[in-house]
Amino acid sequence: MSASATDAAGIRVSDIVAPGLVIRGPYGNGEEMTLRAPWDGAELARIPTATLEDMDRVLDRARVAAESYRWTPAWKRAQILERASHLIEENAEQIARIIAAEGGKPLKDARGEAKRGASTFRWASEEAKRTAGDLIQMDADPSGEHRFGWTIREPRGVIAAISPFNFPLNLVAHKVAPALAGGNAVVLKPASNTPLTALRLAELLAEAGLPDGVLQVVVGSGATIGNLMVTDARTNMVSFTGSPPVGRQIARDAGMKMITLELGNNSATIVDNDANLELAVQRVVAGGFANSGQICISVQRVVVHQAVYDRFMEMLVPLVEALVVGDPLDETTDVATLINDAEVARVRSWIEEAVEQGATLATGGVRDDGRLLPTVLTDVTREMKVCAGEVFGPVLSILKARDLCEAIEISNDSEMGLQAGVFTNDLNKAMYAARRLEVGGVMINEVPTFRVDHMPYGGIKGSGIGREGLKYAIREMTELKMVAIREMDWQTGGPPADACLREPLGP
Repeated sequence: MSASATDAAGIRVSDIVAPGLVIRGPYGNGEEMTLRAPWDGAELARIPTATLEDMDRVLDRARVAAESYRWTPAWKRAQILERASHLIEENAEQIARIIAAEGGKPLKDARGEAKRGASTFRWASEEAKRTAGDLIQMDADPSGEHRFGWTIREPRGVIAAISPFNFPLNLVAHKVAPALAGGNAVVLKPASNTPLTALRLAELLAEAGLPDGVLQVVVGSGATIGNLMVTDARTNMVSFTGSPPVGRQIARDAGMKMITLELGNNSATIVDNDANLELAVQRVVAGGFANSGQICISVQRVVVHQAVYDRFMEMLVPLVEALVVGDPLDETTDVATLINDAEVARVRSWIEEAVEQGATLATGGVRDDGRLLPTVLTDVTREMKVCAGEVFGPVLSILKARDLCEAIEISNDSEMGLQAGVFTNDLNKAMYAARRLEVGGVMINEVPTFRVDHMPYGGIKGSGIGREGLKYAIREMTELKMVAIREMDWQTGGPPADACLREPLGP
């Protein structure tokens, strides 16, 4: 599907929540996919998916668009992105309701995502003006005398962007916005669970003045069209956010292409004995249960100093039990549902397995109607799936540590390393933890779920390769070219002279 991929000029909320909407476009000749709301299974839309023949046309079109768009001046790219930011703000409520309907995200969180999406494009607009390279001091080496050098950053070409369901606007924005700022074309495959938000964004970018073909949105299976986007020679880079197994396969298949991979985490938060417990508890609840825990940097493991463990639990459980579970479109809902029934069953099995292995269910579990409640487990061990894996659900595992050193050791006992949080009022402890935690980002007196959209964001170990965050993503999405020029004498064409060769002027 292209940027203009709907029957009407725009997707109206009244259309989205009513069955029967068919979203058509030039690149949807495959099997029709029925999109259903994860909360109650209501039909939202029917979307024809892209075929491999469709993808051949998409990629050809992307190459042509990339060759043209790369020469668009920085001020014009910035202008398009700024307009897009304003349009997202103007349509924020509509976008939030689309996110809530197709993704099951509570409306209050969806509104926050819409606001962040506008901010991401605004930052991209600013960074589009700052994509120049550096001046190189060539004569810092004797062999560089009489030479000048500089670097320029050039678009890579066509970016294959593959995004997940959990942030259908802002994680799309973190791929599309820097790619466009850097002068690239984009072929975007959003998650099949949440394509409507990406399609609406594409419409807004077209309205903002983005040339035709520079952004194309395709809907379909990752195993078919996603694999083609990764392997085809017409794409120059792959930006993927999703599961570690898929990320590792992309790394194997992409060959010599540039890749950025954000593959998740089982985020640890350390609460030391001198921490502000009220702040720590409030932020752990917010970071652990936003979007039902379906966030790559959602709080999953909380490592609490034994001296404050009991008090921490006394404060934590009532706050968790006060969270409202309900329809994502209800203004009062704090926690809604997971993206589909298979994910509910998986997370439920992980909880049950942990309890069978000796964990204690402090609160939560499964409601009578089969819905997952915000869950807190104690007496967990590091080997349990709820600690060792990525739950990606509304589950907190609380562990006890003798001191900060053991807490850091427990936190680092993971194959993943995206972000971690540390609560302490001791600056020396904060600095010690920041240096020794094996993650891409350490948040002090904050949970790992914290992110502002212009900061560098990415992980180490099994959590991925590369960095997002507008300035940092643009670096990944552009090629560095070195230019060196040798100074020549402008009169003789030979080596540079020490002085002008012409006769001095008279008095």
